[in-house]
Amino acid sequence: MLLISAKKTSSSVQATMPLHKHSVSYFLIAVHLILCPCYGLTSINATNDMLCEKYNETMCASNSNGEGCNGTEECKPGENEKGNLCYVLWQNNSRSFTIKLKGCWVGSHDACSNRNRCMETRREPNVQLLFCCCEGSMCNRKMAIPSNVFAPTPAAAKTSTAAPIRMASSSRQIRNILLFTMLPFITITVVVAIGYWVYRRHKMALFNELPTTDPSPLPPPSPLLGLRPIQLLEVKAQGRFGAVWKALINNEPVAVKIFPHQDKNSWLVEQEIYMLPQMKHDNILNFMGVERRGDQFQVEYWLISSYHEKGSLYDFLKANLVSWGEVLSIADSISKGLMHLHEELPATKGEKYKPAVAHRDFKSKNVLIKSDMSACIADFGLALVFYQGKPTGETHGQVGTRRYMAPEVLEGAINFNRDAFLRIDMYACGLVLWELLSRCSAVEGPVDQYMLPFEDTVGQHPTLEDMQEVVSQKKIRPQFKEVWRKHPGISALCDTIEECWDQDAEARLSASCIQERLTFLYKTQPPYPETQMSMLKEISCSTATSNLCPDAASMSKSQPVLLPKESSI
Repeated sequence: MLLISAKKTSSSVQATMPLHKHSVSYFLIAVHLILCPCYGLTSINATNDMLCEKYNETMCASNSNGEGCNGTEECKPGENEKGNLCYVLWQNNSRSFTIKLKGCWVGSHDACSNRNRCMETRREPNVQLLFCCCEGSMCNRKMAIPSNVFAPTPAAAKTSTAAPIRMASSSRQIRNILLFTMLPFITITVVVAIGYWVYRRHKMALFNELPTTDPSPLPPPSPLLGLRPIQLLEVKAQGRFGAVWKALINNEPVAVKIFPHQDKNSWLVEQEIYMLPQMKHDNILNFMGVERRGDQFQVEYWLISSYHEKGSLYDFLKANLVSWGEVLSIADSISKGLMHLHEELPATKGEKYKPAVAHRDFKSKNVLIKSDMSACIADFGLALVFYQGKPTGETHGQVGTRRYMAPEVLEGAINFNRDAFLRIDMYACGLVLWELLSRCSAVEGPVDQYMLPFEDTVGQHPTLEDMQEVVSQKKIRPQFKEVWRKHPGISALCDTIEECWDQDAEARLSASCIQERLTFLYKTQPPYPETQMSMLKEISCSTATSNLCPDAASMSKSQPVLLPKESSI
């Protein structure tokens, strides 16, 4: 018996869906979700529907060409749980038979003598009309007649085949199976090709709009440069969100930070920080403007700022030692920059209110050294602004550089308020000041090679688990050398550093307190020894300050300097 699986062709499906401007990933997923159910339904229909051989003697007799009287018939699902069956009705006449009807029949399976073959089992030879049914696609193509009922003569055989029935050949069946199997894949290929073409046109249109419009509004006023003639010279640094280039504008050196397209949000965040009211400060990197550049395949976002030849504090300390005077200058400017960043400034006649800002990625690589050996703070891609009356939210977890993460950040136990974020910056500030002291030439003996904080413990590429174990669980901090304590100024600065990286966040010093202490150190431990003696003579040694005003003899013994304390941030 020949079984044929047939599949019903479904109507074409059209879907309109928005294209993501970065990729066609969502588009392909949607196509998959649309086509797979259709393919599944086709398979289900193939299971529930079947084909039966069709023949109608009356129609064949009325049509000389036999058109429409034979072929195949598609059986529809039955009702009341009745199945699809194929049948044959023929006439037994004088030991010959003539087929009258073939086709689909909806009825009970129990009515069929044999489910798989169309077989008449009745033994009465005198019965004129005989009927058989079976279950299965094209199962009525052949019928089984027991020999004890009758044996057809050659004439009968001729009668039975007088009206040839056009059957679906094996090659046609195979072709149909392949067609219905490959149709979903062909459809997907066509849709993907069309989608990619539309995506490319969409991307080109977006590029053409970039010089004048932007889908993400920039905070006004935006100093968007009019595509100035900027000449890129060399890459000076490679950061998390892009490369920093040395460039020229009208033969003047500038720094250009280039953000790739996927880091556009960081480009926007830095703009927001730099363009806050009253944000300009000597110890904040000078911001000059932004540009959008690129071709139709890749858009880049540029941020232009002042250029500082000495580079970052990290790079400078790797190659140079610093004197006590340079330590004071760099530390003082760092504290002033953080103090300005952290504080709120009321509105004035010419300027609006300035909110507090947390840097959230403060480290030696984000501190730049100016030509006069002062410093300025840069890289605000992760900064957080605290606007009055606006909650910070709880989406600001473990961000920043793992090596500089405070214990509460490593533990995931941050209080999402302004002071908590500012104290996180102060922990990192303590580590940066330690880096600065580690390369100071004012101490006795040789100075060690530069090392990052915790590098001797966790190496150069620590994991989050490494830092959690060292900082949170073991409460380890970078070590102070004994010779550092022999220098009164360095010893006092060590005490300040320890209060910056305190395990208890609420016990940490604020940037303003560090700045006050450094101002005090300028007076008591000035940058140059000859200045120190003259300044000591000018200090009034009253009862309140007697412990801060040693005479020349006591200075030679390097008594510790007592520094002012602070309550909380």
